[in-house]
Amino acid sequence: MLVLLERLYPDARTELDFGTPFELLVATVLSAQATDVSVNAATPTLFAQYPDAHTMAQASAEDIEPFIRRIGLFRGKARNLAALARLLVERHGGEVPDDFDAVVALPGAGRKTANVVLSNAYGFPAIAVDTHVGRLSRRLGLSVQTNPDRVELDLQKLFPRGRWVFLHHALILHGRRVCMARNPQCQVCELASFCPKVGVEA
Repeated sequence: MLVLLERLYPDARTELDFGTPFELLVATVLSAQATDVSVNAATPTLFAQYPDAHTMAQASAEDIEPFIRRIGLFRGKARNLAALARLLVERHGGEVPDDFDAVVALPGAGRKTANVVLSNAYGFPAIAVDTHVGRLSRRLGLSVQTNPDRVELDLQKLFPRGRWVFLHHALILHGRRVCMARNPQCQVCELASFCPKVGVEA
């Protein structure tokens, strides 16, 4: 399956726009229960106003809200961004740490966010399990788990460490373009020959 995914999505990477680890962290926090398209539409003006943790640490949640108002759950995310920027300044000199536990400890971040940041900003081998990766893992028979952390462990056992980052990006792209949640395009899916279609109605 990995060989086929590599042929289908040779340039698979995150679709979040970012230039620095801080921008990636912020974009990933914003992407929870929101589309990458909506996040990418909001972040240019947000980053122009707050280009780093030091400038964002001076802002209140109310200052940040207008920049992300069109993103789902924007009030809670604004609070998290203001708080995480302050913690980055207080604990890490304003830099995003290349440490899993340190990123997970930031407001609005979790295991998925840490995996996204560490893999894309620092090149660490990691599998970030979002809704697409979880759904495809079950449909393809790679995991029976619904808990993202357990799906992550199952995928780590099945695929070589050096391809973990590619794998989660490729599964996300396949989930967005072919294996959608409500209307999977099984008739054109190049993975169909060995896909058990778990949970897909005939």
